[in-house]
Amino acid sequence: MPNRLKDNLNSRYFEAANALKSKSARRRIVAYVESYDDIYFWRTVLNKFENERRYFEVMLPSHKKLERGKKSVLMNFIEGQDNVLGNDMIACVDADYDYLLQGATPQSKKVLESPYIFHTYVYAIENMQCYAPSLHDTCVAVTLNDHRIFDFEDYMRQYSEAIFPLFVWSVWAYRTGHHNKFSLTDFNKITDPGGFSVQDPQPSIDHLRHKVGVKVRQLQQEFPGNKEAYLQTKESVKQLGVTPQTTYLYIQGHALFDNVVVPILNKVCNRLRQERQDEIVRTARHFTQKQNEMSCYEHSIQDIPQTLKKNTGYQFSEPFRRISEDLKHYLKDRPATAYEST
Repeated sequence: MPNRLKDNLNSRYFEAANALKSKSARRRIVAYVESYDDIYFWRTVLNKFENERRYFEVMLPSHKKLERGKKSVLMNFIEGQDNVLGNDMIACVDADYDYLLQGATPQSKKVLESPYIFHTYVYAIENMQCYAPSLHDTCVAVTLNDHRIFDFEDYMRQYSEAIFPLFVWSVWAYRTGHHNKFSLTDFNKITDPGGFSVQDPQPSIDHLRHKVGVKVRQLQQEFPGNKEAYLQTKESVKQLGVTPQTTYLYIQGHALFDNVVVPILNKVCNRLRQERQDEIVRTARHFTQKQNEMSCYEHSIQDIPQTLKKNTGYQFSEPFRRISEDLKHYLKDRPATAYEST
């Protein structure tokens, strides 16, 4: 065998061997999440932190048991074992109210203080999926119609401003142990906007403000000496990043998704679909073309809840940036490869 060919084969062999070694040397960091839906969200968070030295595997807490949820995830971080488990395992959970409670409960304290537990800051991944600036794009993905017929950002701003006073009461109730007097279920019932019109959403907001005002006055009468505590709670949540304009991000995620955003999307998308169908009927040259075009369009449109669950527009949001900063800080002093820890 000629020396040049032999050297070339040896070179390729060592390149392949080095590539295999590099792959095996990548540090695997397991990221435990609460449910199947969380896997995709946290994958979008962790993607940009993967490189030739490390990768993440997002999974549920156990392959053997069907236990799900936040408590199941946090059980992997038993008191006193964080330093052992943290190098190669992290927990990625919904913040729920734990972030806003600021350590007022044992679970809140653990979520906020453990360097190996990462949370959404907003209530849950559903709040991220309902990030207002991305909702028009969701409509486009569903209907394939880019006509802006509704101002989602303005509506969610007004919705947030309307519910903010009651939201402060909700946080106060959970911080002080009064949630039996004013629960999240109570809050969700009052903050459900109910009937909604795409052409004129203002009555929906006005009705919501009225319901909130009635409940706020009721709570003021029930807790007459609470003015100072209420104002302190209001200032505290603002310092944590909650504003009257972004309150929707911090209310219960399922309630926001199911009771507020999906009903709005249904009505907006129905109008956009009808627009596109009318256009097909108007521009078709003959019946067969109309039928073919209509069939093609109907097969292209998407399911609203499923499309919303795959919405990644939240990557431009402030809470997403904060999660990324937390992960960057965690990885800064971590061993980059499996070999570095041996």
